[in-house]
Amino acid sequence: MPQSSDPAVRLAVVYYSSTGTVTALAKAVANAAEKAGADVRLRKAAELAPQAAVDSNPAWAENLRATADIAEASPEDMLWADAVIFGSPTRYGNVASQLKQFIDTLGGLWQQGKLADKVYSGFTASATKHGGQESTLLALYNTIHHFGGILVAPGYTDPAKFADGNPYGTSHVGGPETPLDDEGRTAAGVQARRVVKFTRALKAGLAATG
Repeated sequence: MPQSSDPAVRLAVVYYSSTGTVTALAKAVANAAEKAGADVRLRKAAELAPQAAVDSNPAWAENLRATADIAEASPEDMLWADAVIFGSPTRYGNVASQLKQFIDTLGGLWQQGKLADKVYSGFTASATKHGGQESTLLALYNTIHHFGGILVAPGYTDPAKFADGNPYGTSHVGGPETPLDDEGRTAAGVQARRVVKFTRALKAGLAATG
């Protein structure tokens, strides 16, 4: 836990989830970050799919109902945050269009340099073991480079990472029938604590150098 003299860390967890797997990951990341002493905002990207498409999948419709109380992400959340952890399911090896749409609304902040010098990280899920998890996170991280952000990936910095095996970010294999397990929650904790740790260190260092 942080000491009272440590700078506060404001962390936004911004994600999109259709059937609930990434929702579970987002909540695990947010909970771990709060336990590490961060002030956390959990935010979802707005749904873009037509209602008919949502209703065609019971798990999709249920997740939309179950997350009705989670606020939608806004550019203000990005301004507020010292660190942002993005979450998206894989979509053909890329970021879901709903999260991409939110990111695409940030052009004004990017032009003003207000997305730079923040810490960023990401997590994902796919239905199959080789369903594009790595390429999805790498595609997301390309955006971070354009932001001028500071990428903090989990790497193999904790023994638990050799269990989940993904150095790019927390990931889960499976859909609604394969709920998030202890391995995934542990990996989410490793990533969240690492992001909070280095964001706190960055803020302290910048404060010391003026």
